Amino acid sequence: MRNVIRERREARGWSQGELADRLAVSRQTVNAIETGKYDPSLPLAFKLARLFGEPIETLFDDTP
Repeated sequence: MRNVIRERREARGWSQGELADRLAVSRQTVNAIETGKYDPSLPLAFKLARLFGEPIETLFDDTP
């Protein structure tokens, strides 16, 4: 699944560690989400959407 988490994080000047702290997950989890190696759980996807102030659909794209 493609996502724009890295772009949104970098636009705010946050490191992966800072984003991880805001989400209460590990930096490795943030890295795995950004690189597409891990699809976040629905609760985590909602946390990301709230944090960035965007709908989930703008952060994640599941079209092939």
